[in-house]
Amino acid sequence: GLFFWPRKDTGVRRIACHPVPLCRAARKRLFTFQYFHFLKRMYVTQSNKDLSQRAKPKSDSVASPFRDLQQLDQEKRILHKIRPISPVQQPLSETRRQSELRETEAAAEAEGLITPGRPEPKDDRQWKEMKLRLEDLPGILARLSKIKLTALVVSTASAGFAMAPVPFDLTCFLLASFGTGLASCAANSINQFFEVPFDSNMNRTKNRPLVRGQISPLLAVCFAASCGVPGIALLTLAVNPLTGALGAFNIFLYTCCYTPMKRMSIANTWVGAVVGAIPPVMGWTAATGSLDAGALLLGGILYSWQFPHFNALSWGLREDYSRGGYCMMSVTHPALCRRVALRHCLALIGLSTMAPVLDVTTWTFPVISLPINLYISYLGFRFYRDADRSSSRKLFFCSLWHLPMLLLVMFSCKKSFLEKEDKGDLLSGSHGRALEIRLP
Repeated sequence: GLFFWPRKDTGVRRIACHPVPLCRAARKRLFTFQYFHFLKRMYVTQSNKDLSQRAKPKSDSVASPFRDLQQLDQEKRILHKIRPISPVQQPLSETRRQSELRETEAAAEAEGLITPGRPEPKDDRQWKEMKLRLEDLPGILARLSKIKLTALVVSTASAGFAMAPVPFDLTCFLLASFGTGLASCAANSINQFFEVPFDSNMNRTKNRPLVRGQISPLLAVCFAASCGVPGIALLTLAVNPLTGALGAFNIFLYTCCYTPMKRMSIANTWVGAVVGAIPPVMGWTAATGSLDAGALLLGGILYSWQFPHFNALSWGLREDYSRGGYCMMSVTHPALCRRVALRHCLALIGLSTMAPVLDVTTWTFPVISLPINLYISYLGFRFYRDADRSSSRKLFFCSLWHLPMLLLVMFSCKKSFLEKEDKGDLLSGSHGRALEIRLP
């Protein structure tokens, strides 16, 4: 609160009122509103003793209210206790179910699918070097060389050899197929050697031999060299130098260009498509010894087929590729991935139409191959429109049977060597008669 008090000046006598805080007036012992309130409170409390504050005495200790609940809980446990049933009284179905469960767990423990419940000794939990057994070596090398992919490469090379317009030579066919298979094994082995730190981050490739340590890197490189050198030598010396050069170029393109580009640019898909398009060209050159329009047509069909095949496969593996650090269209450019797949599905129709124009097949081939080409184009459009795992899976599985069926139809509709020879004789004969007519 504030109060006013008169201040006397030494000069002219006049009275002035100034507000002064209470803290300064406390030293003058002046009465304030707070002081009157304090006196009133003291008077009331002294007159009525009941109004003064008193300390409340501490109450006596009370028994815990949870004691009765605990006793009641114990009584309930005693009353509702269930006696164990002897094993003899169990029904037969329950006993059989338990026995089957034990047998399943024992079999899983024997196969190493689950770990037993007992704690492992310290020696088993420590790191141990995996010992290579001789009987396991063929399977390990087969996985190192990607035997399924190698079989696909050999089959496309064989299709190129069969489509060549020359008489079929069984010895040359076997040598070309064997040399192409060895070159493919070498390329795949070198590819796995380079990608060990990246394959370990992917669920699809974490069980490869080099990642798991089932085989040493030195042994893998030696296996690749023992496949690549004899394979290229066989193609060069036993078949022809052009086929050997194509095989060596394909190994270089796959290992030194495609493999490092997978972590640099999405252009690796186009480079990988070129790698997959070379084997049928090698089969054609092994049979004819030259690069013709038919060889380029087969290479173009394999080139376009790989885009719906691989793009649909990579769409379901986007998480794995992203975790492994690979730069794929499905990860960085999903819209482009779907467009490219649809574009090359439609390109298969145009390439099939070019086959009779280039005198490789008859005109029945584009007609017979049109339904399967339209079907894969329809699935490519579904993949482009829906952009989900279901459509990509359907397109991928369709591509697996589409290629062998297309090559089989192409082989059944190809022009035979005799027809081309007769046509060549007719052309040469008509050309000779024209020369005779021109001569005097």
